Amino acid sequence: MNVGIYYLVYYYLVPYFYLSNKYPEFILYALICFLVSSLFRILWEPAVFNMNFSKEGYHMGYLYSVYISQGIVILVASFLGITKDKFLIEQNVVNLGEEKEQLYLDLLKSKLNPHFLLNTLNNIYANSFSHSEKTPESILQLSKLLQYIIYDSSKKKISIAQEFSSIESLAGLYQLKYNNQLNIHFEIENKETMEDIEIPPSIFLTLFENALKHSGIGRVKDSFIKLSYTVDHHDVVFEIVNSVGEGEMVSEEDHDGLGNEAIIHILEKYYPGKFNFFSEALEDNHYKTVLKIAFHG
Repeated sequence: MNVGIYYLVYYYLVPYFYLSNKYPEFILYALICFLVSSLFRILWEPAVFNMNFSKEGYHMGYLYSVYISQGIVILVASFLGITKDKFLIEQNVVNLGEEKEQLYLDLLKSKLNPHFLLNTLNNIYANSFSHSEKTPESILQLSKLLQYIIYDSSKKKISIAQEFSSIESLAGLYQLKYNNQLNIHFEIENKETMEDIEIPPSIFLTLFENALKHSGIGRVKDSFIKLSYTVDHHDVVFEIVNSVGEGEMVSEEDHDGLGNEAIIHILEKYYPGKFNFFSEALEDNHYKTVLKIAFHG
């Protein structure tokens, strides 16, 4: 009988009433289960087991034991049913968080403009007919970039050197497209640290792509991108200053997009409380983005 009461509370009353926020109904039906089961035992057990209530106080002790045991059965079933559902909800939240993180990672990986890659292939194909000197270099840079997209971006972390290799390949393809006339300047200090420090893939690359998108480079005269990397007391500092192309908005709200949102989400996972990220509009239609990650402590 108690097994039946347990299953009734655990599998029916908790999910259909308590978890549906029908608390008065849950309390009412739980109380009915308590009273019915207690009354059934009081009427049934003495006859079946030939209980002797002649001793003084024996019947009161029996009633107390019935009420307590039935109350424990219902309370335990309720508690386990509620905590089981809470655990499942928390597990679903964890799973949703992992799915959200994967979506953010996929977003970063998809940031490389497929039209640009397709145009690069078309340019290589066209140059191959004229035996252009650009063709071998274009193929080399494109192969490095595709290797990064296919292999490196699927890893949890890669070295900063690998990340910068993809940035240089992307910049190289842009330079070849515009006959090496683009004002893209790299300032790299502490180069020896780049092989030893690892970061989640596509973090720096996405910031560089944002600069390519908003700078108007290749389209607007005097456009530029200046990228710097340094290590200051175990803090990695990645900074980009770029022009803002004609028609591009310079406010932080318009400059920041889903790419930056994804970057911040990933940084919060891997470096909680250990990073600073900001972007701001400067004078003369320039824009500055700085990411600082602490790798100490």
